[in-house]
Amino acid sequence: MEAPGLLNKEVHPLVEKITGLHAAIAKLPSLSPTPAVRVLFADLVTTCLQASPVIDVSWLGPDADKMRHELVRLCVDAEGKLEAHYSDVLAAFDNPLDHLAMFPSYGRYVNMSRVEYGLLARHGARRPTRVAFVGSGPLPLSSILLAARHLPDTLFDNYDRCGAANDRARRLVGADGEVGARMAFHTADVANLTGELAAYDVVFLAALVGADAAEKEKLVAHLGKHMAAGAVLAVRTAHGARAFLRPTVDPEAVRRGGFDVVAVHRAEGEAINSVIVASKRWT
Repeated sequence: MEAPGLLNKEVHPLVEKITGLHAAIAKLPSLSPTPAVRVLFADLVTTCLQASPVIDVSWLGPDADKMRHELVRLCVDAEGKLEAHYSDVLAAFDNPLDHLAMFPSYGRYVNMSRVEYGLLARHGARRPTRVAFVGSGPLPLSSILLAARHLPDTLFDNYDRCGAANDRARRLVGADGEVGARMAFHTADVANLTGELAAYDVVFLAALVGADAAEKEKLVAHLGKHMAAGAVLAVRTAHGARAFLRPTVDPEAVRRGGFDVVAVHRAEGEAINSVIVASKRWT
């Protein structure tokens, strides 16, 4: 599908610029957070956030769509390295949680946690007993902020496939007696979890889990098979030009996975992640 009318005048220059940034990023010897890496990704994020909100990546041709998928994988890799770096920096403090604002995207996470809690509260999960966060990573800011600011009595189980990421995360929260006491970290692939998933009132599926829409859809279907009826799923996704930064999820794929979609929040302003909130269907 081609961009309609006058939007072609914006889509083509946007794709051309992002293609150039992709080429430059792909040539980097490493995606660790060096000054060169930070400059390129800052330019990429700014370009995507400033693009027209009605741009749709379904308009892309095959070559541009292939580039987009490759760029999303590079973004996922770079974000993981950035989080690991700052997790190590924060671990040097007596209580790392007092210094979270050092992370460059801290403000985005604060705003995202407020938005997501508001969505949960409006759709039947104001005070969940247990929450699972799938894809928590080495710097589990989402879980920490939700636990510290919005869900003071909730237990959080954080899942990541990387044992080293979980070790870093444990080190961060270990010094905080209140939040740390409600956090557990598990090295596991969500695709291998079955009965455990029925214990959660809410499951978050992180933006960086699943390399593309097809993999995301498989994960959602797996969650739909094993989550408890009535439990809430929050799936992070991307809309518009932000889909050059993050994998996307179609609300219809969530419905096919056994859920009733109750809200779709589109990212605005400086936010990157959109979120789909859905309730596990009663059968």
